[in-house]
Amino acid sequence: MILRLLREGLGRIVVLANLLTRPKQVQRSEAEQRAVDAAAAKLAMYQFYGCPFCVKARRAIYRLNLPIALRDAQNDPVHRRALEAGGGKIQVPCLRISEDGAERWLYESNAIIAYLEERFLPTAADADPLKQTS
Repeated sequence: MILRLLREGLGRIVVLANLLTRPKQVQRSEAEQRAVDAAAAKLAMYQFYGCPFCVKARRAIYRLNLPIALRDAQNDPVHRRALEAGGGKIQVPCLRISEDGAERWLYESNAIIAYLEERFLPTAADADPLKQTS
Protein backbone atom coordinates (compact mmCIF):
# COMPACT_ATOMS: atom_id res chain seq x y z
CA MET A 1 0.00 0.00 0.00
CA ILE A 2 2.75 2.47 0.95
CA LEU A 3 4.80 1.48 -2.09
CA ARG A 4 1.80 2.06 -4.35
CA LEU A 5 1.17 5.51 -2.83
CA LEU A 6 4.84 6.39 -3.21
CA ARG A 7 4.85 5.24 -6.84
CA GLU A 8 1.65 7.20 -7.58
CA GLY A 9 3.07 10.31 -5.89
CA LEU A 10 6.31 10.12 -7.83
CA GLY A 11 4.36 9.53 -11.02
CA ARG A 12 2.38 12.73 -10.42
CA ILE A 13 5.63 14.65 -9.84
CA VAL A 14 7.00 13.32 -13.15
CA VAL A 15 3.80 14.38 -14.94
CA LEU A 16 3.97 17.86 -13.38
CA ALA A 17 7.65 18.24 -14.34
CA ASN A 18 6.71 17.22 -17.88
CA LEU A 19 3.99 19.87 -18.06
CA LEU A 20 6.35 22.56 -16.80
CA THR A 21 9.13 21.67 -19.25
CA ARG A 22 7.25 20.76 -22.42
CA PRO A 23 9.38 20.70 -25.58
CA LYS A 24 8.67 22.92 -28.57
CA GLN A 25 6.42 21.30 -31.16
CA VAL A 26 7.48 20.62 -34.74
CA GLN A 27 5.81 23.05 -37.11
CA ARG A 28 4.57 21.88 -40.50
CA SER A 29 2.59 23.38 -43.34
CA GLU A 30 -1.16 22.65 -43.29
CA ALA A 31 -0.81 20.06 -46.05
CA GLU A 32 2.10 18.33 -44.32
CA GLN A 33 0.22 18.27 -41.01
CA ARG A 34 -2.88 16.79 -42.68
CA ALA A 35 -0.71 13.98 -44.10
CA VAL A 36 0.88 13.41 -40.68
CA ASP A 37 -2.57 13.41 -39.03
CA ALA A 38 -3.80 10.75 -41.48
CA ALA A 39 -0.75 8.55 -40.84
CA ALA A 40 -0.99 9.02 -37.06
CA ALA A 41 -4.63 7.93 -37.12
CA LYS A 42 -3.30 4.39 -37.62
CA LEU A 43 -1.40 4.53 -34.32
CA ALA A 44 -2.44 4.18 -30.69
CA MET A 45 -0.28 4.23 -27.58
CA TYR A 46 -1.24 2.13 -24.58
CA GLN A 47 0.06 3.78 -21.43
CA PHE A 48 -0.20 4.45 -17.72
CA TYR A 49 -0.63 8.13 -16.81
CA GLY A 50 2.18 8.41 -14.23
CA CYS A 51 4.66 5.94 -15.74
CA PRO A 52 7.96 7.79 -16.42
CA PHE A 53 8.58 5.78 -19.60
CA CYS A 54 5.10 6.65 -20.85
CA VAL A 55 5.73 10.32 -20.04
CA LYS A 56 8.95 10.10 -22.07
CA ALA A 57 7.05 8.65 -25.06
CA ARG A 58 4.23 11.22 -24.69
CA ARG A 59 6.84 14.03 -24.70
CA ALA A 60 8.09 12.76 -28.07
CA ILE A 61 4.52 12.54 -29.39
CA TYR A 62 3.91 16.13 -28.27
CA ARG A 63 7.24 17.37 -29.68
CA LEU A 64 6.56 15.71 -33.04
CA ASN A 65 3.04 17.22 -33.06
CA LEU A 66 1.32 13.86 -33.54
CA PRO A 67 -2.38 13.29 -32.77
CA ILE A 68 -1.87 9.71 -31.56
CA ALA A 69 -4.70 8.15 -29.56
CA LEU A 70 -3.65 7.50 -25.97
CA ARG A 71 -5.18 4.39 -24.39
CA ASP A 72 -5.29 4.09 -20.59
CA ALA A 73 -4.24 0.48 -19.94
CA GLN A 74 -4.08 1.10 -16.21
CA ASN A 75 -7.66 2.14 -15.46
CA ASP A 76 -9.63 1.08 -18.53
CA PRO A 77 -10.21 -2.70 -18.57
CA VAL A 78 -11.14 -2.69 -22.27
CA HIS A 79 -7.81 -1.14 -23.27
CA ARG A 80 -5.93 -3.36 -20.81
CA ARG A 81 -7.45 -6.51 -22.36
CA ALA A 82 -6.76 -5.19 -25.89
CA LEU A 83 -3.10 -4.60 -24.97
CA GLU A 84 -2.71 -8.08 -23.52
CA ALA A 85 -4.58 -9.78 -26.38
CA GLY A 86 -2.85 -7.87 -29.18
CA GLY A 87 0.61 -7.29 -27.78
CA GLY A 88 0.82 -10.43 -25.70
CA LYS A 89 1.63 -8.75 -22.40
CA ILE A 90 0.63 -5.84 -20.21
CA GLN A 91 3.68 -3.63 -20.53
CA VAL A 92 3.65 0.08 -21.22
CA PRO A 93 4.31 2.13 -23.17
CA CYS A 94 3.22 0.13 -26.18
CA LEU A 95 2.53 1.58 -29.61
CA ARG A 96 -0.03 -0.24 -31.76
CA ILE A 97 0.80 0.28 -35.42
CA SER A 98 -1.92 -0.62 -37.95
CA GLU A 99 -0.53 -0.67 -41.47
CA ASP A 100 -1.35 -2.58 -44.62
CA GLY A 101 -4.08 -4.57 -42.88
CA ALA A 102 -1.70 -5.85 -40.19
CA GLU A 103 -1.06 -4.81 -36.60
CA ARG A 104 2.31 -4.50 -34.96
CA TRP A 105 2.87 -3.86 -31.25
CA LEU A 106 6.01 -1.92 -30.37
CA TYR A 107 7.19 -1.92 -26.76
CA GLU A 108 9.89 0.15 -25.01
CA SER A 109 9.89 3.95 -24.96
CA ASN A 110 13.21 4.29 -26.81
CA ALA A 111 12.04 2.01 -29.63
CA ILE A 112 8.73 3.90 -29.87
CA ILE A 113 10.52 7.27 -30.00
CA ALA A 114 12.99 6.01 -32.62
CA TYR A 115 10.11 4.73 -34.78
CA LEU A 116 8.16 8.00 -34.48
CA GLU A 117 11.20 10.16 -35.21
CA GLU A 118 12.17 8.07 -38.23
CA ARG A 119 8.65 8.24 -39.58
CA PHE A 120 7.56 11.78 -38.66
CA LEU A 121 10.56 14.00 -37.88
CA PRO A 122 11.05 16.48 -40.72
CA THR A 123 14.37 16.06 -42.49
CA ALA A 124 16.84 18.90 -42.97
CA ALA A 125 15.58 19.27 -46.56
CA ASP A 126 12.01 19.68 -45.24
CA ALA A 127 13.18 22.42 -42.87
CA ASP A 128 15.07 24.31 -45.60
CA PRO A 129 13.88 27.95 -45.47
CA LEU A 130 14.52 28.27 -49.22
CA LYS A 131 12.04 25.48 -49.98
CA GLN A 132 8.85 26.77 -51.60
CA THR A 133 5.70 26.49 -49.48
CA SER A 134 2.17 27.12 -50.65
